[in-house]
Amino acid sequence: MMLCTIECIIELMSDPHSTLDETGTHKVPNTGTLARILGSVMVAGRAILNRRRGEDGDSSGQPDAIARRCGDLIRHRGEASGLALASEILDDYENLEEEGRSQFFDLLLKDFATDPEKVIQASKRYRDQPEFEQLLALQKSIASPRQKLFRRLNQAPGGTGALVRMRGDLIVRLRDRPDLGPIDADLKHLLIAWFNRGFLTLERVDWDSSARVLEKIIQYEAVHEINGWDDLRGRLREDRRLFAFFHPAMPDDPVIFIEIALSKGSSSAIQPLLDSDRDLLDTGTADTATFYSISNCHRGLQGISFGNFLIKQVTENLRFDLENIQRFETLSPVPGFRQWLQQIMNEGAAEGGLADAVNSARALLSDDGVYDEHVEHACEKLCAHYLINEKRNGLPLDPVARFHLSNGAYLDRINLNADISVAGKSRSFGVMVNYVYDLTDIETNHEAYFAESQVATSSSVRKLAAN
Repeated sequence: MMLCTIECIIELMSDPHSTLDETGTHKVPNTGTLARILGSVMVAGRAILNRRRGEDGDSSGQPDAIARRCGDLIRHRGEASGLALASEILDDYENLEEEGRSQFFDLLLKDFATDPEKVIQASKRYRDQPEFEQLLALQKSIASPRQKLFRRLNQAPGGTGALVRMRGDLIVRLRDRPDLGPIDADLKHLLIAWFNRGFLTLERVDWDSSARVLEKIIQYEAVHEINGWDDLRGRLREDRRLFAFFHPAMPDDPVIFIEIALSKGSSSAIQPLLDSDRDLLDTGTADTATFYSISNCHRGLQGISFGNFLIKQVTENLRFDLENIQRFETLSPVPGFRQWLQQIMNEGAAEGGLADAVNSARALLSDDGVYDEHVEHACEKLCAHYLINEKRNGLPLDPVARFHLSNGAYLDRINLNADISVAGKSRSFGVMVNYVYDLTDIETNHEAYFAESQVATSSSVRKLAAN
């Protein structure tokens, strides 16, 4: 007889390297057997729920009925029926229309909040008797019932992905409903733990990967759109690499992925890297790896950082597989540059040499996209100033700059007309930049960035910003 609870079975199914033998000892994986066990448990659990509903009613999929079942799930003790109930709640949530989901979030906010009176009483008891047991009681009183609810929902098959999607729905609403913030805080708190770096696996995605994964890559690419299967195949050929983090609870659904071009020398424009008809490079002659696209795949994981781990681990993998690679760089957009420059122009706030550059750069706003050398130099100068000097709370305004500089990269070069697509022009007049990950200086740059707000740059870029 297998000595294993429902929670144990779910954990094992999410772990590709672990099963139990009949004594409860870890051995070779057998997820098919576990899936059948879990399936039979779910069937039994649904039968139990149906018998109860024959007596009590309430199988409606409306928001208030779903919220009532959430309350039942928090109080539930039966494993089989609890698993079925959690699965049912998630299915019903997925079937709600947008208005119904908003009503459901309102109920979560009102009916599953922390009880202030319980917190006050627990804090008084801990004040009067500052012992460990009282501290645990205080911590328990602070945690909202929503956290227990989300933990139990996570036990359902597909529960992790469903909760990620739920938080994605919630984040959209937060823009107009900041009062829903407590729900987001509870979900984010749990997702940070569940998506700890230790649970993620790095995998190379290539043309032999599953069709489901490849479809997700096309769907999730957020920087440079993938236009169908032929375009994707071009990005997966011999002189390209694509790596992704996967979570064991979402094995066919990448969390984040990065696209890499192998080349001789640095890359200064994106269109050649995306060209499916390019001449293939012998990877044995490549000396540079250019990270040209990083895509976070799930809105529901917003604010949970994976990219820094991804770049560093991919760099180590490339160093191991391709010993000839000496330079690790990005070819990155500057998404805030155009908006910042337009604001400066509208406000007329620039002074001295910066004001002269702003006036020269007004031609950038024309539609023809043809500039003389004077305008291009002004664009370079302004972009260098924007990336190095324009800050908020001591950190660069530009989000991509914040990401790479905080990882320890340095700003190496500004490339004009590097992205001539409509999106590239609208983001930053076609400007892209190279950030370089010099493995000997990453930690030093990282410490200086956070301790002293220093932006690590090459001498050429710093000179541009100073002139």
